[in-house]
Amino acid sequence: MSILVKHPGLFTTVQDQGRHGYQKFGVVVGGAMDLFAFRMSNLLVGNDQGEAGLEVTLRGPELEFLADTVIAICGGDLSPMLDSKHVPMWRPIYIRKGCVLHFGAIQTGCRAYIAIAGGIDVNHVLGSVSTYTRANLGGFKGRALQKGDILPLKEPFYTIEKYRQQFNLIKDSSVSISKFSLNHKVLPPYRNNPCVRFVRGRQYDDFSSEAKRRLVTSSYRVSSKSDRMGYRLEGPALMLQEPKEMISETILFGTIQVPPDGQPIILMADRQTTGGYPKIAQVIFVDLPILAQVKPGETLTLQEVSLQVAEQLYLKQEATLQFMQKRLRLYWETGVLINQK
Repeated sequence: MSILVKHPGLFTTVQDQGRHGYQKFGVVVGGAMDLFAFRMSNLLVGNDQGEAGLEVTLRGPELEFLADTVIAICGGDLSPMLDSKHVPMWRPIYIRKGCVLHFGAIQTGCRAYIAIAGGIDVNHVLGSVSTYTRANLGGFKGRALQKGDILPLKEPFYTIEKYRQQFNLIKDSSVSISKFSLNHKVLPPYRNNPCVRFVRGRQYDDFSSEAKRRLVTSSYRVSSKSDRMGYRLEGPALMLQEPKEMISETILFGTIQVPPDGQPIILMADRQTTGGYPKIAQVIFVDLPILAQVKPGETLTLQEVSLQVAEQLYLKQEATLQFMQKRLRLYWETGVLINQK
């Protein structure tokens, strides 16, 4: 079982949930930028949440499937098509050998995730298959996909015959959409020019009162220089009360640090392991998927919430994912659909 890359798209990489436990040694965590979409795509095809899948950025690839399989596409809507027919997102899709997946114009967001039943069969490096291209680490040969690559696939958890039964396939149909429907109320509120919530950072009180006001009343444009390492924001400068020398500290996905020019940088999945700029804020975990779908050139605003609210929202999202895992496993094993919360 494998996939032929007929066209790689702009930047398509193998990802999982990241390379954890090695940040103290200077190893980047990495992983999918939109972890909610990545995890949900795996659940939809019967995989574990962290199975290796593809992250597609801005312009999608063209992929030929060399065996019957089941896929799901989640995250940003890049107009996915199978054999030139548009297919829905956030749904399991059964495809037969020889089908070609490709993408059209961007409708929403900028990153889509493709999960394949069984997952992509690549070697783990330090406990993860995530691709970190700057170090040629992990994924498929440590790089983004290229034309002519053949991606090996693992055997799916459920047999192909089981998938066929659940889809009630028409004999000659090359593509079949599952009857399973995902309630979009469980999805993050993806939107253009979003408002992203944060809690205060470790050096929040070192910033001037004007900087604190600007942080929550201004719009910031995501620079074209932004990437998986960090989003550079352009807008009103955020200045300290007085210059300060800092010892480098550990940083996280969503840390908002401010260099001397006052233009904030939001650190993303491929961030460095430590940073020496003051940290004014930390984007809350549940809003990282929303942030991951912001395209260069779009704007965003920031809203402060309490740590208690951030924790409650996190627990609610995790409960949703665990419920969906149970619901989908029951569906694949028995064909029974239970109601969503």
